[in-house]
Amino acid sequence: MLDWLAQYHAWIKAAHIMSVIAWMAGLFYLPRLFVYHAETSTTGDQADGMLQIMERRLLRAIMNPAMIATWVFGLALVFTPGIVDWSMAWPWAKAASVLAMTWFHHWLARRRKDFAAGANQLEGRRFRIMNEVPTLLMVVIVLAVVVKF
Repeated sequence: MLDWLAQYHAWIKAAHIMSVIAWMAGLFYLPRLFVYHAETSTTGDQADGMLQIMERRLLRAIMNPAMIATWVFGLALVFTPGIVDWSMAWPWAKAASVLAMTWFHHWLARRRKDFAAGANQLEGRRFRIMNEVPTLLMVVIVLAVVVKF
């Protein structure tokens, strides 16, 4: 029934990789914007307004579509016959990491709403620390998929 996915496997994988790159770029950049927002602006000043526009556009125009595309193409790869052997550890490690990355995406979206409401309570240092989360998850995902441990 899903054999047609195998015929388009290379195209689906290419689209998945491009989606992941766009999503990761946003996951790296948005926390950095939050660092600048937390450290250099106050609610209602010119920098606050500019950073809110940048954060909203990054999340809505790049990150959200890229995350959705990543999931769609990733699930297409999962359902392609013969691609994933669920008896191995690597697909479970990747799945857990992708779920964690999705949680992080939503955590960032909530922080953007906090800034928009003038209710941010976090310091730039916290955003700097959280900026390392996607890197750690990316390392697990790449090692899982390439090394197939």
